[in-house]
Formats: sequence, structure tokens, C-alpha cells
Amino acid sequence: MKLAGGQAAAFLAKPNVGKSAVLLYGMDAMRVSLKRQQLIKALVGRQAEEEMRLTRIDAKDLRKEPSLALDGIKAQGFFPGPRVVFVEGAGEGLTSTLKMVLEEWGEDDATMVVTSSSLNARSKLRKAFESDPRAVAIGIYDDPPGRLEIERLAKEAKLKDLPSGVTEMLLQLARTLDPGELHQTIEKLGLYKFGDDTPITGEDIDYCSPTTSDANLEEATYAIAEGRTGDVVLTLKRLLGQGVNPTTLCVAATRHFRTLYAAATHLQGPETALTRARPPVFGPRKDRLARQVRRLGANKIEKALTELMNTDLQLRSSQKSPEIALIERTFIRIAMLERN
Repeated sequence: MKLAGGQAAAFLAKPNVGKSAVLLYGMDAMRVSLKRQQLIKALVGRQAEEEMRLTRIDAKDLRKEPSLALDGIKAQGFFPGPRVVFVEGAGEGLTSTLKMVLEEWGEDDATMVVTSSSLNARSKLRKAFESDPRAVAIGIYDDPPGRLEIERLAKEAKLKDLPSGVTEMLLQLARTLDPGELHQTIEKLGLYKFGDDTPITGEDIDYCSPTTSDANLEEATYAIAEGRTGDVVLTLKRLLGQGVNPTTLCVAATRHFRTLYAAATHLQGPETALTRARPPVFGPRKDRLARQVRRLGANKIEKALTELMNTDLQLRSSQKSPEIALIERTFIRIAMLERN
């Protein structure tokens, strides 16, 4: 049986225990792994491994000893409760072995969960599961998590009654983070708000979001945009002492000023633009960037971008200039734009 969309999501959240086996396949191994964890937890609970109700079989071992899967589903556990046999990384070469397990499965046997990489419609392994009415095949695609998935993760993290605005922030964040990072962010948010009954804010989400760049590098771009020329020189020296390449500094500053320019030219204002940015900006960081936008304005931000692009070309040209002096002069000129 093939499941997709809402039916697949509903099954993974609350699987039918009468199914013999479930095949999860997809290009992104992280997404497949997270869905597999969700499924196994729903089938046998959190303590299954400690209670020896979960048997793991690697595809390589199964190829060497094909009887492992069949023996696994037929084995009787010491602890009462449902059991799962998990086969990881199956490929087309295991189709006949797994098909035999499907045929031999009985109502008192363990459920078999199989993961695989991307399988096309002609795949024999996929067809074996889709054609068996007692088995399920689910494709895991690279779509960002939807509202229901966000709410499920929030519930697992003990976050109750998410305000609609917070859900929207998390949905925007989900479009830029990989599934593992999103899961960790929501888990961290749950721990951060443990025992705190105040509503979740953008500042909380920003605090719990993974850091995407070096703090000193970010501070250098902030110093430029805020006109702190003294801090520009000190931060540059620290970064260059750490071995950061001048071209890397130029690229980071260009990226930052492009974000500011998009915010400065947005019809609904900088706050809306920053919230919709990729990745989105929340909390105190959003307020800080909005202040930078208002301080400079679109025209001066455009001048800064022109300076940075010219500097980038010089840094990459075959006629080598003193790179450190070049980037330092550019950053100071931009920091002094408001005074001109």
C-alpha cells in the first residue's frame, strides 16, 4: 500500500499496528531518519530498546545472512508489548529477502520498518511493499515541515498553545533549516521555556535558533553598519589574527548589506522584510538590523554595496593589492557614510 501527503503524516503519527512492514525511502537521509524515529516511537514507545523490543539489522549484515529479518520478526521477546525489526539502508538487492519476510509475516510477529534511499517508480523493492495490502510504502520528500508537523514537534517539546504568530515564525524558520536543526531548535525552545508560563516571543526563538556565522564576523558587519569606526579596526584585527581571509570578510559584509537593502526598499517596512528574509530574523537581532536600516537609508546602503563589490573585485584580481589595508579602508569608509 502506498501512502502520501496527509495520509502518510497521519499514519506516521498513529500507525496501524496490523501492518506487517513499513518502507520509508527518500533522497535526504536526515529526513528519512527523523520519520523513522517518529514511526518506531509511535509503534513501540520510548523504552523499546531498553526492553529489547527493538531489533536493528544493517543491510550489509542482512545480505550476508538473509535469515536475520525473518528470525527477527518471529522471535519472542522477554518483555511484553509490540516489537519492531528495523532494517537500515536496504537496496534493490534485498528485494527478494524482504519480500519473503512480507509473505511469512503473521499477526503475532514484529512489525518490520525498512529505510532506503530514493527509489523510483520502477523500483522492485518499492513495488513489493506497495503491492502488499498488509505493508506500507511512504516516500519522504524535501518539502519543509507544515503547520501540523510544527505543532507535533512543539507538543513533543511540551510547548502548549503556540500563538499563531509564533507558529508562523517557526514555519518560516523551517524553510531555511534542515529537519535536524529545526527539531533541535524546537527541543531547545521547550527546555528554555520550561517552567516559564509567559508567551513565547520572537526573542525566544532567535535565542534558541542555531548560530549560522561566527560571532566576531557578525559583530564586524554590525560595527560597520552602525558607524562604530573604532570597533571596526579592533574587530578586524581580531578576525585577521584568527586567520579569517579578507575576501571572507568582504563577502560577509556584502551579504549583510544586501539584507539591509532588501529591508530598506520593502514596501511594508524593514521589520516585515526582515521577518520574511531567508533565513528570517527575529527578536533583538531584528530590532538591531531595523535600526541600522533607518540610520543609513536605501541610498547609503546602495553606496556601501558598491564599495564592497569594487573591493571584492580588487581582492580577487590578478593584480594583488595589500588585502588587509584594502578591506580596512573600505570598512572605515562605509562606517563613516552617515557623517558625509
